[in-house]
Amino acid sequence: MSEVILKATAAKDAANVLNRLTTAQKNEALILVADALLDQEARILAANEEDLARGKESGTSPSLLDRLKLTPARLKDISDAVRLIVELPDPVGELLDTYHRPNGLFIEKRSVPLGVIGIIYEARPNVTVDAATLCLKSGNSVVLRGGSAALASNRAIIAVMREALSRSSVPADALQLIEDSDRGSVDEMLKLNGLLDVIIPRGGASLIQNVVKNATVPVIETGEGVCHTYIDASGEYAMAESISVNAKAQRPSVCNSMETLIVHQAFARAHLVSLAEKFREVHVELRGCDVTRDLVSWAKPASDADYATEYSDYILNVKVVNDLEEALGHIQRFGTKHSECIVTEDAANADRFMQEVDAAAVYHNASTRFTDGFEFGFGAEIGISTQKLHARGPMGLPALTSTKYRVVGTGQIRT
Repeated sequence: MSEVILKATAAKDAANVLNRLTTAQKNEALILVADALLDQEARILAANEEDLARGKESGTSPSLLDRLKLTPARLKDISDAVRLIVELPDPVGELLDTYHRPNGLFIEKRSVPLGVIGIIYEARPNVTVDAATLCLKSGNSVVLRGGSAALASNRAIIAVMREALSRSSVPADALQLIEDSDRGSVDEMLKLNGLLDVIIPRGGASLIQNVVKNATVPVIETGEGVCHTYIDASGEYAMAESISVNAKAQRPSVCNSMETLIVHQAFARAHLVSLAEKFREVHVELRGCDVTRDLVSWAKPASDADYATEYSDYILNVKVVNDLEEALGHIQRFGTKHSECIVTEDAANADRFMQEVDAAAVYHNASTRFTDGFEFGFGAEIGISTQKLHARGPMGLPALTSTKYRVVGTGQIRT
């Protein structure tokens, strides 16, 4: 029997135990996990150094190495996020609605765990902790399959977490890591109907599309982040500069960073040269349309392929447009329904942008970098859904539940 089937079977058995636990029992387990992540810092960071060294040897880009890297500060942030999840309401068993039927039946609608969640993701070891703890708090077992670039880190993190769970009421088998780095292990998970209840992919476009196209297990699709910031004619320069530089350069390797800056022609004529210099100061390469390159001589040409690319790097497309209508058209053509922003002092334009742009999160005068479960107050996130069924946007605890109807009668039969 394969590793995938063995571990998914163990997770399913553990889910039956996990489903019976109280909020207090789950929270006690998560506190043990949060403590263990800090107590075992040296062990985890040593494993992470193995991954970083291997990544450098293989020529991994600096932005991807940043996604992979753990530090004492980042590990503390991860532990703090677990503690925040402990403080959040337990979504399991919540009474969502009640019905009294004319025939005397009493019906309750309550939230229940999804069951066993499979998560396929790439080189961000913090996702290992976020995903695992969100699943456990919401009463779900989880089978994790991370990228090979973070394998040593993930092994250490999961070992530490399972050791902590073994001292709690939560069965350690509720948390599983697939260590087989061959793509066949992913393909096997996609067909694991009856053991996995849902699969959530997190990563680049190729990973997500492979899961969506080939899975027979239900999928919650998280999308790539080709995010835009549109600076309208009335955009205030200092605000526009602060928001756009933050959206691109604060952490370019993540999915909510900006990939294309759209600028109204009036703003561009007045301010694009100055704004471009700010990007150059933080080592961002600009690729732009003809108007952009007329104004910014050092910008490279941008193609349609560039406008459709999630760089996750210090590269930014720039598009100068005539009006809001053209900006909306560009986003509709190249956007991935993730996060979009307008910088404007025109309330009517802001309202139109936020109404018409089809994205999981739309912003007026704020950076797209806020599309994040922690920033939204969810403690952490399992991913950012760009689909429209079941869940959309940053997925916290409630998104990891389904519903059950409980029907109470006094002997009624249907005639």
